[in-house]
Amino acid sequence: MIRLAVGTGNAHKLAEFQRILTPVIPGLELVASTGESPEETGMTFIENALIKARAAHHATGLPAIADDSGIAVDALDGAPGIYSQRYAPSGLDTDNTALLLANLAGQEDRRAAFVCAAAFVSNRGEVTVERRWLGTIATAPHGLGGFGYDPIFIPLEVDVTAAELPPEHKDALSHRGQAFRQLAEEILGLLEG
Repeated sequence: MIRLAVGTGNAHKLAEFQRILTPVIPGLELVASTGESPEETGMTFIENALIKARAAHHATGLPAIADDSGIAVDALDGAPGIYSQRYAPSGLDTDNTALLLANLAGQEDRRAAFVCAAAFVSNRGEVTVERRWLGTIATAPHGLGGFGYDPIFIPLEVDVTAAELPPEHKDALSHRGQAFRQLAEEILGLLEG
């Protein structure tokens, strides 16, 4: 059995990590970090993912994973980017989504990408991976699945929002799925090497 600490308090992400990583790392047990959430002072997704993974590793003594992810919108010069979770003052998903839609009102260029930086930290070293999921921003929310900006993100591969995709389909396409599947291979190499 492989035990990994997870540097997130987000139950949605924890469930997603479990779905994505278990097929690649059999016998995986994810352990929520009991440490205090660190301040995300990085200027990039990778820097913030490392901050969270290092904090979880330090708090638990276990090898740890974490991610930092968000949405980058072309017409907004990459915003909200690393500030995606706290784009609106409340930080609530519905408010973040509403603010993004308001800021894109009347904008024809609706290209965007979900970005995920995944980090692994252990006594044997650190590994990071960053992946992007390309799509466009809808004009209104659709779908009840997922979380965050999923109800307004339409991936290039489909004609529905990420919130309308079954979880397994979303995991197969998503920025987080791409990043953590690659990270899983790196984790196995480090832990077995």
